[in-house]
Amino acid sequence: MSTRYPFTAVVGMDDLRLALLLNAVSPAVGGVLVRGEKGTAKSTAVRALADLLPVVPVVAGCRFSCDPVSPDPGCPDGPHADAPGAERAARMVELPVGASEDRLVGSLDIEKALSEGVKAFEPGLLAAAHRGILYVDEVNLLSDHLIDHLLDAAAMGASHVEREGVSVRHAARFLLVGTMNPEEGELRPQLLDRFGLTVEVAASRVPEQRVEVVRRRLAFEDDPAVFAARWADEETALRDRIVAARTLLPKVVLGDAALLQIAATCAAFEVDGMRADIVMARAATALAAWAGRTEVTSEDVRQAALLALPHRRRRNPFDAPGLDEDKLDETLEQFKGEEPQPDPDEDPEPDGPGDGGPGDGGPDGGGPGGGIPPQGEGPAPETDGVPDETPAETPAPAPAPQAQGPGAGERAAVQAAEPFRTKMLSVPGLGQGAAGRRSRARTEHGRTTGATRPRGALTKLHLAATVQAAAPHQRARGRTGPGLVVRRDDLRQATREGREGNLVLFAVDASGSMAARQRMSAVKGAVLSLLLDAYQRRDKVGLITFRGRTAELALPPTSSVDAAAARLEQLPTGGRTPLSAGLLKAHDVLRIERLRDPSRRPLLVVVTDGRATGGGADPVALAARAARLHAAEGTASVVVDCETGPVRLGLAGSLARELGGTAVTLDELRADSIAGLVRDVQAEQTTRRAA
Repeated sequence: MSTRYPFTAVVGMDDLRLALLLNAVSPAVGGVLVRGEKGTAKSTAVRALADLLPVVPVVAGCRFSCDPVSPDPGCPDGPHADAPGAERAARMVELPVGASEDRLVGSLDIEKALSEGVKAFEPGLLAAAHRGILYVDEVNLLSDHLIDHLLDAAAMGASHVEREGVSVRHAARFLLVGTMNPEEGELRPQLLDRFGLTVEVAASRVPEQRVEVVRRRLAFEDDPAVFAARWADEETALRDRIVAARTLLPKVVLGDAALLQIAATCAAFEVDGMRADIVMARAATALAAWAGRTEVTSEDVRQAALLALPHRRRRNPFDAPGLDEDKLDETLEQFKGEEPQPDPDEDPEPDGPGDGGPGDGGPDGGGPGGGIPPQGEGPAPETDGVPDETPAETPAPAPAPQAQGPGAGERAAVQAAEPFRTKMLSVPGLGQGAAGRRSRARTEHGRTTGATRPRGALTKLHLAATVQAAAPHQRARGRTGPGLVVRRDDLRQATREGREGNLVLFAVDASGSMAARQRMSAVKGAVLSLLLDAYQRRDKVGLITFRGRTAELALPPTSSVDAAAARLEQLPTGGRTPLSAGLLKAHDVLRIERLRDPSRRPLLVVVTDGRATGGGADPVALAARAARLHAAEGTASVVVDCETGPVRLGLAGSLARELGGTAVTLDELRADSIAGLVRDVQAEQTTRRAA
């Protein structure tokens, strides 16, 4: 068994360590979502937590980790009356991003179920994680169908496996911990809300701390066992403190004053639902127990708010998580009641993890208060991962100067108009790419359209086709009873049709013809609306801009839709219109992406008025030739016509014909406009029939 990096040897990252320890004290807090840039030891800290958790009493031989004191009455391995008990270490089960549904929830032997009526169930990762930790690295890249199962299990504390009339249920209560890099995309709101706490981490900018990180990591890699032995005493002390806090937790009193502060804080920050209030109450209680107190204080409520509310305040995927600490302090002060006085025998600021050992202070990052960052004592530590608020007196940036030379006429970026719900844009035909919500595709989930012989393990049985295949052979197989004699060759896999996610590549005209402030604001609002639609449909997105003489790949294809929105907001305009350069750049990007991910079909969205005034002696002909390259490869395309005014040249429509795609105006892009158009057409058809 490989040696894990010790938890107490992690340098800095006070908020992350505190959030993990609070969940170790009280698993009811609901888990942790760790957001941060790559290479910040997110996974290292999470994996190290498992060694600190107390042992788990289980029923001997039970594959579902039933508690011998109160076993699950519906356990598939039960009943467990008078079953002997045993103890095992707490498990940390890792869910790979590419795991199958059967690997997560478990699988049934369909052949035995049909022929013998036996529920031969092989438990999955949800069963293994029961009463332990379920860890998902890169949780934002998890497939939607796996997220659905996680949501169900997290909500009900149980996993249900249904296969053609055969049903198995088992308990699945676990501590959900996820790590993610926001640059690769955001989480679905439903799953985001299931994480009790969230923490932002970033690499330290303090050279001494970075030196200490490298020193410890190299020492660990040279000899993991010796390095772990150096930290054994600190690990034991922290493990004992977790046990003591768990013992104290039922005695902690959450007074009416603290409850009022919690409710007022959640109301002031306009969080949705009541889960935030409950999580804050549990986190504040765990904080008091961790500090060795039996009453919750305002400081506990404040720290709980900093961990439980930032990810619940987002109103759309382009909002950065965060909390206004000044507003938080004002709310807590306004609803501050009579504070409980600490017992003189209690230590108001207990030692943090690793205090007294090599991890104390300085670059080792032990820190006071068990990982609680000091409040109001000098500058905030660099490793908290939460960016400082910009001071109110900070002067606004000066307007961008007018560009000279080839870029003359450049204008500063304008604000995007309010986004709106857009028309559904899709790729024609039937694909087989990653599961999503845009275009038709053959998927593992969706409506059943037919049956085929399974190429590997059977995952979705087509019952009628299986029975039809087995029926003609019953006499030859010697069937005498009511049971159906089924062989492996009779099994049929259901083919299903659902929706896939696509690569939506935006090519945005940022030339001088688009530079009118009101017009560019509307264009940015339209692209922002399409980006929001791409986020909801689980697409990858890319952004190309063209102006002056060249085209630029502003954002390589990524799942981080909010990164595309940030690039769009900063987009300046001006210069000529190198339409051909933009289309050729799009062609190169799509060619590379086809090699990387052949199953993900692209959708090219060109946002332009259709003018071509740069890129060669005959820019219009060059643009037409570039468009025909896309048409020859069958790339689905949409031209968003940004031309305005009483006199229109219709150049965007001509471009759409060369691309082999369709053209829509900014007004037609709105879903409500399309709905109104359909209603008008239907009304006109009804009138004609009546006449």
